[in-house]
Amino acid sequence: MKIGFIGLGAMGFPMARHLAKEHHVIVWNRTREKAERHAREHGSTLADDIADTARADVIITMLPTSREVDEVVGRLLPHLREGTLWIDATSGDPNVSRETAGRLAAKGVAFVDAPVTGATVGAENATLTIMIGGSAADFERARDVLRLCGKTIIHAGAAGAGHAIKVLTNSIMGATVWMTSECLLLAKRYGIDLKTAFAVTNSGSGRSNASENLLPMRLLEGKWPLVFKLAHHDKDIRIAASIAHDQHASTPMLALTQQLFTAALNELPENADYIEVAKVIARWNKTEWS
Repeated sequence: MKIGFIGLGAMGFPMARHLAKEHHVIVWNRTREKAERHAREHGSTLADDIADTARADVIITMLPTSREVDEVVGRLLPHLREGTLWIDATSGDPNVSRETAGRLAAKGVAFVDAPVTGATVGAENATLTIMIGGSAADFERARDVLRLCGKTIIHAGAAGAGHAIKVLTNSIMGATVWMTSECLLLAKRYGIDLKTAFAVTNSGSGRSNASENLLPMRLLEGKWPLVFKLAHHDKDIRIAASIAHDQHASTPMLALTQQLFTAALNELPENADYIEVAKVIARWNKTEWS
């Protein structure tokens, strides 16, 4: 199968590599050097122009936001062929996704939104969880392709549902990281050793992915790897808040989480990881983690 892959960032580069093991993958990236390296190292084909990807049976976009996806759709629309499947793996906006699906349907092109979770390690090891929005038939087509990139592939519902559940799940994670960091900071200020605080938390009802896997490395070992940019996480929480607004739903915790993450975004460096909100919490309380 011929696959056009657009967007070779931290997640897209290894995903395209896995796909190239069984398919003819045509790669395009705004920074051409990345696409050249992918073609050189992993046997994909370098697109001379982004329009070259429109010749594929399947087009996959893995871009920063739905805005970039919308721009790419506009550039490729005159070149698309009827029967093509467009898989948008961007962590995007479900409202934009539904509009994109409509634009592509007018050209006879099927669309699914298929955001992923599992961080860069999941992309490297092909163990991502992928949530897909689209028709049942299009989900089956997409799953047959994405099985090379993910371990768990879930049909979330109609177009837009994949993007919706992704941003809602990320909002849950954001709130959990923030609250866990606050409580651990209080334990430290009270004189409780952080290792002890983690041991108790992870043996009781406060246990979470944040307390078990994300925060110990940062707070105990002082290692702060870039896994998922705070700017992207803030964007996802803002999209989740917009879903609440559209539904006239009362979600004060979601609104507060969005405000807190935006405040942290304004205090931290441009390329800060989203777990670095713990640094802001410590700073606000004139405390150091180490």
